[in-house]
Amino acid sequence: MPSEKPVAKRKRLAAQRVREVRDRMTSSTGTRVAFDYELLRQFCENRLSASLVILLLVGTVGLLSSLWTGAVMAGSWTAAVLVIHAVIITKCRQFLSESTNAINLKAWRLRFIVLDLFYGLGWMYNLIHPVGVDESSSTFMLFVALLIVAMSSMMASSLPIAVFAATVPVTATVALNFILAGDLHNYILGIMAVGAQGYFTLLAYRLYTSGLATLVARAEKDSLIAELEQSKAISDDARRRAEGSNIAKSQFLAQMSHELRTPLNAILGFSEVMNTEVFGPHHVAVYKEYSGDIHNSGQHLLGLINEILDLSRIEAGRYELNEEPVSLSGVVEDCHHLLTLRAQNRGINVHDVFEPDLPRLWADERALRQICLNLLSNAIKFTPSGGDIWLKVGWTAAGGQYMSVKDTGPGIPEEEIPVVLSSFGQGSNAIKSAEQGAGLGLPIAKNLVDMHGGTFTLKSKVRIGTELIATFPPERVMAALPPMAADPKGRAA
Repeated sequence: MPSEKPVAKRKRLAAQRVREVRDRMTSSTGTRVAFDYELLRQFCENRLSASLVILLLVGTVGLLSSLWTGAVMAGSWTAAVLVIHAVIITKCRQFLSESTNAINLKAWRLRFIVLDLFYGLGWMYNLIHPVGVDESSSTFMLFVALLIVAMSSMMASSLPIAVFAATVPVTATVALNFILAGDLHNYILGIMAVGAQGYFTLLAYRLYTSGLATLVARAEKDSLIAELEQSKAISDDARRRAEGSNIAKSQFLAQMSHELRTPLNAILGFSEVMNTEVFGPHHVAVYKEYSGDIHNSGQHLLGLINEILDLSRIEAGRYELNEEPVSLSGVVEDCHHLLTLRAQNRGINVHDVFEPDLPRLWADERALRQICLNLLSNAIKFTPSGGDIWLKVGWTAAGGQYMSVKDTGPGIPEEEIPVVLSSFGQGSNAIKSAEQGAGLGLPIAKNLVDMHGGTFTLKSKVRIGTELIATFPPERVMAALPPMAADPKGRAA
């Protein structure tokens, strides 16, 4: 039902909102728990991937710092920062190696923030000493501060508090030292340091939000994939149940066909014997009439059983076409002759309009005959006395062939056409008719035309009439072969 899709969507969105609220309640950052883990994992991977660069940076800065602070002081600082860096790398590897379910995210987040704070304090201690020595030391200090702030902002962008812990001590120290110097040049450098801190902080926040948005998009994609897999599983289960039901239906129909046809043969045979008075005339004349009614009813029931079985085989894909060259005009003419007496008894005029010299069709003759009989019987059934029926056979514009049955019956309302073409479907005129059927004639004809690769069209107007058109594609038309050329000696080439 179309109304079920919005309901299912609302249920899915409500379940998603409940899940997100529950995750936020159990998270210490306001995001989902799964996102907390992914952000920490990115933090660790970033630190590990940049570990070699940091080693080179610490060594280079330590070597240059020895020019102002001396070799002992610079060496001690370098060793201390490398120890802090080694601890951070060790903890990152430990975090990545632990099981996801056993990780205490809050504790690990606090641990990384504290380590980055010590990392920032280590760089702060190094940048205090060169101040006030000369102009070159000020330039060096600003360069190192910008480099540390930039690298820390990139590496720790998935953990914003760690960015502040690692960069604010460095920036505050550099800016304060420049301000304490007391000249315009150093004031400008201090303002530049604070501005750089603000810029890289904003950049780190942008990286954090974009990374979080990526995680959200990936989670939604995974959720959609899971829903699709669940829907596919439900669909496969429904398909298996439908296939089982179809097999059970086929077995039931096959069994019922045998069980019904066996007594029907006896009913038809004995009623025909009684109706033809093979063993002598009836002493009561009404018995002959009753036996005729029994015979006619039995034939009607047998026809109904055959129609149900044909439709069942078609729907199950077990109806096999026995294709051969068939004259469509000949089949339609035979069906006309077969039903002429029935049409005359109802006072209906049937007219033939056949195009001459039509080539044969590559088709199943029995199927074509059943299509024509179903369409013509349907037209006779609903055409009133004194009405007309036109049988047409000819070429289509695309080079195929068609048969058409047009009557002057009551017509079918436009909204009832899909019902009439469905299995066991009957329109309002069929329900009111004294000669009702099972509603299988048109569906069987349509399915047989579809099996030939053709199209089945129903055109109808109320109180004007109905036209049923079965069209067969050009590739089924057997064009005449050209005559064989003869060689000069008079023999066929």
